Amino acid sequence: MLSQIVRPMVRTQIRLLANSQATRSTLVNTIAQWLGFLGVRAQVTQIDAVSNQISVSLTVGKPEACDTHDWQQILQNLNQSKTEEEVLPSTQVQMTPQQQSKLQRLMAYLIQVGSVEQPNWEKLYPQLQTLGFEESTLLGIRSALKVPQSLDHLMEGLDSDVAAIALPKAVSIALLDRQVNPSEDKALSTLLEAMKQPTSAQS
Repeated sequence: MLSQIVRPMVRTQIRLLANSQATRSTLVNTIAQWLGFLGVRAQVTQIDAVSNQISVSLTVGKPEACDTHDWQQILQNLNQSKTEEEVLPSTQVQMTPQQQSKLQRLMAYLIQVGSVEQPNWEKLYPQLQTLGFEESTLLGIRSALKVPQSLDHLMEGLDSDVAAIALPKAVSIALLDRQVNPSEDKALSTLLEAMKQPTSAQS
């Protein structure tokens, strides 16, 4: 699995970085390499230590897997909307109630297959909050957890745009326990494939 391959490599790079005599240039190259794993061409333009964190400024080129038309549309959209305040969370803007329900059930499925025991909502709730879920979505996930979810059923008629919104959230949920089991890996792979499909009728 990707996490099992990349993480040991990253840990090794961090250790080497800590012992490097050229920390700044080494970190610049390392960050560019990490993004390169995702097919993203990035150049670090500024890097500084700020309190207990590292502040990084990047210039990012068109990712390898990105369609030229999509990339141009992204640039155009950015130029038309300069302020962050104008942008609302995509899950609230673009999704119908039916799509939101399917997203909630997909997240519930990831939680169910990621744990051998019944999920403890009191423990799970603050973890999901840190992933940026709206309260209404959290309530939907809690409700969906009360019944077994089926991946095959959830993927029927799944809109590619919904899959694109769901995938990063699903990855975050799968990595809550720092590992990805075969069922989680299958769900993530299925969502990735759904993203590549033409937009279908909304479910």
